Amino acid sequence: MELQQTPIRIMLVEDDEDWRRGLAAFLNAEPDMEIVAETGDPQQAAALCEHTQPTVILLDIMMADNPAGLQLAEQLSVQSSARIIMLTSMDSGSFVSDALRAGAVNYIVKSDFAGIPEAVRRAAADRSEIDATAAKLVLEELRRLRSVERNYEVDQFKRQVTPAEVQLLSMIHEGHSQSQIAERSFLSIRTVKNHVGNILRKLGVGSSKEAADKAKDMGLF
Repeated sequence: MELQQTPIRIMLVEDDEDWRRGLAAFLNAEPDMEIVAETGDPQQAAALCEHTQPTVILLDIMMADNPAGLQLAEQLSVQSSARIIMLTSMDSGSFVSDALRAGAVNYIVKSDFAGIPEAVRRAAADRSEIDATAAKLVLEELRRLRSVERNYEVDQFKRQVTPAEVQLLSMIHEGHSQSQIAERSFLSIRTVKNHVGNILRKLGVGSSKEAADKAKDMGLF
């Protein structure tokens, strides 16, 4: 006699009533899934979760025009052992990162709804692999953050050196000696040495070559 498989117990938290009804019908049609609770009110989610003990929670990030789902995910991941899958209409790398930090095991864009049943099965079996779209968004967000960090570093560097000092660093990078720089700039060798000393102090580096290499790396010349 074949043993009947226990259905995966699912709770839906989604404030779009039509979408929630459609998703509930879609998942209830799966032979191994059962919707045990659903709500559009994040305030009811914790009590529903406690009462119904779902295996998997499908949780919308944006409710009432704010990312209430992120805070709710943190709360539910503490009070329950249910695996949380975040749902969203937006392609946002920052939201993906925030969702995973909040305790979600996966993040699915609603337009990829056909993949939700398999994501639920993987979550229930504790074998979640982040959705390919979500993974791409995370990588894009990491690249964006690296770009922001780089732009900040360049801006801070530019604020530390004057145009005249940038020109001096450019000549150092080209291999000119301090005597040659003094001659080309119509300055005394003492003035050039003072400029170099000021640059080293401001940048916190040990040599003029290191300072010039850093300026080059920052794209100043």
